[in-house]
Amino acid sequence: MSLPHGFVVALDRHTRVIDGGQALLGGFPTRLLRLTVRARPLLTGRTVRVQDTASALLAERLLECGMANPVVRSLPACPDPGYTVVVPVRDRPQQLDRLLGSIGADQRVIVVDDASRRPEEVAAVAARHGAQLVSLRRNLGPAGARNAGLRLVTTPYVVFADSDVVLAPDTVPTLLRHFTDPHVAMAVPRISGLSTAASSRWIGRYEEVRSSLDLGRHPAAVRPGTPVSWASTACVVARTDALRDGFDEELRVGEDVDMCWRLIENGWRLRYEPEVEVAHEHRARLDDWFLRKVVYGTGATPLAHRHPQFIAPAVFAPWSTALILALLAQRRWSVPVAGTVFGFVTVHIARKLDGTRHPYRSALHLAANGAVGALSQASALLTRHWWPLTAFGCSLSGRVRRAATIAALTDIALEYHRDKATLDPVRYGIARRLDDLAYGAGVWLSAIKGGSAKALLPHVLRASRTISTRRSRP
Repeated sequence: MSLPHGFVVALDRHTRVIDGGQALLGGFPTRLLRLTVRARPLLTGRTVRVQDTASALLAERLLECGMANPVVRSLPACPDPGYTVVVPVRDRPQQLDRLLGSIGADQRVIVVDDASRRPEEVAAVAARHGAQLVSLRRNLGPAGARNAGLRLVTTPYVVFADSDVVLAPDTVPTLLRHFTDPHVAMAVPRISGLSTAASSRWIGRYEEVRSSLDLGRHPAAVRPGTPVSWASTACVVARTDALRDGFDEELRVGEDVDMCWRLIENGWRLRYEPEVEVAHEHRARLDDWFLRKVVYGTGATPLAHRHPQFIAPAVFAPWSTALILALLAQRRWSVPVAGTVFGFVTVHIARKLDGTRHPYRSALHLAANGAVGALSQASALLTRHWWPLTAFGCSLSGRVRRAATIAALTDIALEYHRDKATLDPVRYGIARRLDDLAYGAGVWLSAIKGGSAKALLPHVLRASRTISTRRSRP
């Protein structure tokens, strides 16, 4: 199965066109894709439109390499757009009423009541909106409730929507366009904050820009080891047949991550589409918000047992490991050694780019990005995943205190600037650190309960994956 005529892809923002359009540099992991003479005219500006076999092959290669993303508004309409909405809910009748009102009365909706304490209120809301009600006698959690609804779906596509979201009229129709790619199993929108009376609180304002469910402003393939390594099922459109095995009902948290990774392991594509936004009622009470972040962290060890190859909190190349260790040592030789490592890897990448017009310029750019990414991951380990160890180290070592302080303050400054938060820097910084403390605590609790440190261990690649070279097929 190939991409249909009219399918349009645009180069990812990280993909660079070099040598006057003769090659592309980017993707995850980074690679150099040399375009054949026949393929070069197929790239118009930064887009490729599928018109024949050659353009379909090029677009397919770019998607597979992570060098391009579909232009959703330009994609053909889904040929068979029938879908059913499944809403798992436990209590929350007011939120359910709000969601069902945003879906509309003409659409088939299955409401799965996951053993509500007041089931009559949920039943009344479902009946008022003409939704089919499935009542569970015992609480199964999000995975079990979704599976109960999934078993009743007969349409080609299923939409899962949590009760605390609100859909826009074009949410599902737009996401369905991604399924003109026969390899796509799931498409998810961007999760933004719903304006409520509580959302103006300082935690609500922090969540507006730093929600765990918000995957950013840029479209992407959902794939481990990339900027978008998982996707929330707070709202998701999926092929019904691809999900027939259902969610893992043993997981009370992280079931959405597990589903994403199982689909990817089975060869499917998942798309994140920020052109579509779904409003979510974020937690705005400090205690409720903090506990939820802890719960998110407790999913780490169960996921590590199921997907050990994907769960590492950080992934380092050998050269970036050496660079970080040199800087953390904080000795007189630290900067010269780190500089030597950086210079070595720059030369190594430039040799991989031999034959391009400016190999050292491109290599310097790639090495700098790699160094920044490695330092960012190391900072996250100190302040998020390993904070109990960092706190203990701070009580013993001035070097650890300096490293932790620099990591924490630099993270706050960079993220505050990037997020353009409406919250003042002090409260933003406090929320940022509480966020990391809560999630890290959850990871440690799950590691202790599960008797495994797998979710806490970074992965160091055996060989440095600086860049690979490929040639386009068309």
